[in-house]
Amino acid sequence: MLLCIDIGNTNIKFGLFAGDQMCCHWRIATDRNRLADEYAVLLLNLLATSGLGVADVKGVAVSSVVPALTQVFEEIARRYLHQEALMIADGVDLGMRINTEYPKEVGTDLIVNALAARHLYGAPVIVVGFGTATTFSAVSKEGNFEGVAIAPGILTSSDSLFRATATLPQVALAHPVAAIGKNTLQSMRSGIVFGFAELVDGMVRRIRRELGGQARVVATGGLAELIAPESQTIEMVEPNLALIGLRLLYERNRLA
Repeated sequence: MLLCIDIGNTNIKFGLFAGDQMCCHWRIATDRNRLADEYAVLLLNLLATSGLGVADVKGVAVSSVVPALTQVFEEIARRYLHQEALMIADGVDLGMRINTEYPKEVGTDLIVNALAARHLYGAPVIVVGFGTATTFSAVSKEGNFEGVAIAPGILTSSDSLFRATATLPQVALAHPVAAIGKNTLQSMRSGIVFGFAELVDGMVRRIRRELGGQARVVATGGLAELIAPESQTIEMVEPNLALIGLRLLYERNRLA
């Protein structure tokens, strides 16, 4: 089985693939201070909950936007899983041109998301990522990564609102009942959820015009399920897009 690991600023996702099918997946909080041995104990326990062990892992692929943890998981793969991990770095065949001014600045999470979206839905395609930031990755009809727009994340901006405004409480995000809130909780839910849905729709329309075609739109990330029903442009939601992209990248480079 192939273990794919997507290390983000907020969460770390694990996905275990048997062929092209994901048989199990897990998510834990990102902790930059946790040691390799501590992460290894967590990972081995997660495998054990599914009746699996080290011997079942025959390959490892890692995408990381947290430099402090990149080497940590490379060490885990080598010491505990007895595998040399495929790290998304220089020298890896992406199968996609990165048409930005500084390709090395593009987050590996954005690249694997784009690869998976192109594979699943064709091109052109726009990937809306709901994570620490809200990202819009554009893939052209030729299948190349053309660039990205980055906006504040839902939780990031919401937390700033709660901290900066003493009279506004921290609220659990949920679907609003109306745009005009009749109490503080309804008002905040409306502004956050409908506000981000309109942000998404406006950005998608602009990016579609620049791509020159009716690009499909797929959303991913923890809050994609919350925003997608309120959006007029999001067509699909795939929470495990990055893990699927990592699998595709591993297979491409293993066969190269």
